[in-house]
Amino acid sequence: MTTALPTTLGELRAQNYSTRPVKDELRANLLNKLRTGERIFPGIVGYDETVVPQITNAVLARHNLILLGLRGQAKSRIIRQLVNLLDERIPVIAGSEVNDDPFRPISAYGRQLIEAEGDRTPIAWVGRDARFVEKLATPDVTVADIIGDVDPIKAARGGHLLSDELTIHYGLLPRANRGVFAINELPDLAGKIQVGLFNIMQEGDVQIKGYPVRLPLDVMLVFSANPEDYTARGKIITPLKDRIGAEVTTHYPVELQLGVEITKQEAWTIREGIEGALHVPDFIRETIEQIAFEARDDQRIDKRSGVSQRLPITVTESVVSNAERRALLTGEQDIVPRISDIYAAAPSMTGKMELEYEGEQVGASKIARDLIKRAAGEIFEGYFVGIDFSRAVRWFDEGHNLRLADTASAEECLSLLEDVPELIETVLVPFDFKRTDAAHVVSACELALEGLYAQNKISRNEEGGYTAATKAKKDRRGMIYDDLTETGRYS
Repeated sequence: MTTALPTTLGELRAQNYSTRPVKDELRANLLNKLRTGERIFPGIVGYDETVVPQITNAVLARHNLILLGLRGQAKSRIIRQLVNLLDERIPVIAGSEVNDDPFRPISAYGRQLIEAEGDRTPIAWVGRDARFVEKLATPDVTVADIIGDVDPIKAARGGHLLSDELTIHYGLLPRANRGVFAINELPDLAGKIQVGLFNIMQEGDVQIKGYPVRLPLDVMLVFSANPEDYTARGKIITPLKDRIGAEVTTHYPVELQLGVEITKQEAWTIREGIEGALHVPDFIRETIEQIAFEARDDQRIDKRSGVSQRLPITVTESVVSNAERRALLTGEQDIVPRISDIYAAAPSMTGKMELEYEGEQVGASKIARDLIKRAAGEIFEGYFVGIDFSRAVRWFDEGHNLRLADTASAEECLSLLEDVPELIETVLVPFDFKRTDAAHVVSACELALEGLYAQNKISRNEEGGYTAATKAKKDRRGMIYDDLTETGRYS
């Protein structure tokens, strides 16, 4: 039987209830998770040996912290999961806007209510989710938004002077008292607001409309920022930077399989309303992930902006959607994505790449196609290393061509692929599916053809047709740039 929670200050005292600072609370609950082996940040992949230990140390040390990283590195998700380290609920003075501790109230309202009511002071209970306050820093954020302002209506209704603390309309930070307050993109916050944060952290007081207000907040401050904006001469004032106890740098997945795992976890691929079964081959997932790795190394893409993990996530969703559309058009039961579906998903890539001047001259669409080609070439080498495709290449050199439309059924594509000597037999070598599994065979054959294209052994036109290799300029990796020479950069 669950014991009823105290509803008055007297009942709370009768139970010998004691409150604790929020950073002590976070530390104690984190220690319990560490003792039991419970995962601290469920759903966060690839940070177990880097980011998570650093955040753990910061919480154990009761430090405010900042997460530095490019977009799409799970900074916001990590910050929001800090809520799980808070107690399930805590007592506050009922009606308090700043979660006043019944034993140590910080607001004039809380102090006056206890003075008037004593042990009859009503108590409310606040859940952990209500103790997390998050704000995206933008240039138009004001001191009133973050800290507070004088409310003339309160003054008029209560008959108070404007200098009376009871006339204050509290901002987000005081309302996060006894909880976690997060500011995303801290460098975008105006300097005078950063000074206000520093005063709260350092002195526990603020000035609102020229009136000094003592407000010793009990709050865990967590920030995020792009490292390009976080510099000694930059937009974060030095006193505030000095008061941030831990600076934790996030990163993109360092291994392809980690990226695949993240994308598989985040991408929406469980579709309702479809009759067939969805099967995404591992080599398709790896090719999609390799696109992000290639993009992060591409000199035509801005390194300062980064290439978000959202790129492979949205590409995966678009690839599945194109395969789903094909199944509806052809009446097929099995939905198996192919390389041609990745090309069809190019619009999911172009908006996630900030281009350098050189890249702008080439164009996002052409860069996207080039990234697909290079990624497929890398994955092709992993699956077909040492396997001979010379008969298939010779067939193209003899003047034959092949076009596998992304809307063509697997059976239709398979009949076309059978004309290429030994292609299907060669492709099946590293895989365990059978020739009768048409959809998977076609998908694997497209990977092989794209890999041969990446190695400059055959060519591919913009319509998706494969032909004999043409004379083309190559870079040191052997990639074809004949479709880019119109810019003059590679001519």
